[in-house]
Amino acid sequence: MTPEELRAETPALDDAVYLNTGAGSPSPRRVVEAVQSEAAYHEFEAPTGAGTYGAVGEALEETRDVVADHVGATPESVALTESTTDGIARVAAAMDWAPDDVVVRTDQEHPAGIIPWERLEREVGVEVRVVEASGGHVDRDAWKAAVDGATLAVFSSLCWTDGCRLPVAELADVAHDAGARVLVDAVQSVGQRPVDVSEWGADAVAAAGHKWLLGPTGTGFLHVTDEFARELRPAQVGYMGIADPEADDWDLKPDARRFEVGSVSPVPYAGLREGIETVEGLGFDTITDRIERLTDRLKDGLGDRLVSPERYESGLVSFAADHPEATAERLADAGVHVRDIPPTGTVRVSVHVFNTADDVDALLDAL
Repeated sequence: MTPEELRAETPALDDAVYLNTGAGSPSPRRVVEAVQSEAAYHEFEAPTGAGTYGAVGEALEETRDVVADHVGATPESVALTESTTDGIARVAAAMDWAPDDVVVRTDQEHPAGIIPWERLEREVGVEVRVVEASGGHVDRDAWKAAVDGATLAVFSSLCWTDGCRLPVAELADVAHDAGARVLVDAVQSVGQRPVDVSEWGADAVAAAGHKWLLGPTGTGFLHVTDEFARELRPAQVGYMGIADPEADDWDLKPDARRFEVGSVSPVPYAGLREGIETVEGLGFDTITDRIERLTDRLKDGLGDRLVSPERYESGLVSFAADHPEATAERLADAGVHVRDIPPTGTVRVSVHVFNTADDVDALLDAL
């Protein structure tokens, strides 16, 4: 598949300039068709074939395999979730918190990586330390001091505010040396650049399928190392997370699958599999090369309004505007879809592989 073929397969791109994949990507027809096919199979054939629960189990197992292969994990270390927020919240709810615990995060986190710790701060007395990461720069001495004595370090692999990449493996190593566990929000990385969780070394990684992976809304995954998983007690427990549901003295599965509770719809996960396969069919050389060329063009056109680094970091590019929300609304009225970022008072553009130079020029013209 080529970027042009992907674009032609994505109806949402027919009559508008879509530059907001960092919020959610439109899916190509093949993803929607995979969802429709799974729904038909599950409702028309499975009841008298594999059975309802058998079909669910097969679909989830297949999805785990595809996700694990895509991010360099083992299938058993992957739990399927509904979103990045869902995955992060599951980890937060599964840890045994005390008033003397400490959570460290950066000041560039999405609300998904802020709210769970604020709640723990209010209700348990957990201390939350915040380290600056503007422009993707995390002062190593400040990070080392912050994680000293910490329980958990939380940060994004790629900042949602300005698209800057963080040195995940390095920050994780420092946190581990201090005795802290590490949870990474990877939702802005998966699908636009290669991700290998084994190289990152984090204890847990959460992501979703509805952004750069081209999948449906309501799909996500949580990678947890076996060692960390055995320390966690999920807030919700069901038969799918139990090693032997028939045993009188049951125990949780010894890996990330303990986070899965009961039967869920296999339908959206068929779309996630197809989205991942579409991304892999395009290849990351093609994806990153095209995104870099288009973001270079965009940055040149933005001039001194550019907030993101001039160097290539990702497909997320932020720029300054006097009235960010109004600017995003005005662009939408002109058929160009971006979004404003309230925490930084900027407008963010998301460039994916299906975008073109004409898309970038349409945005610049509208500005």
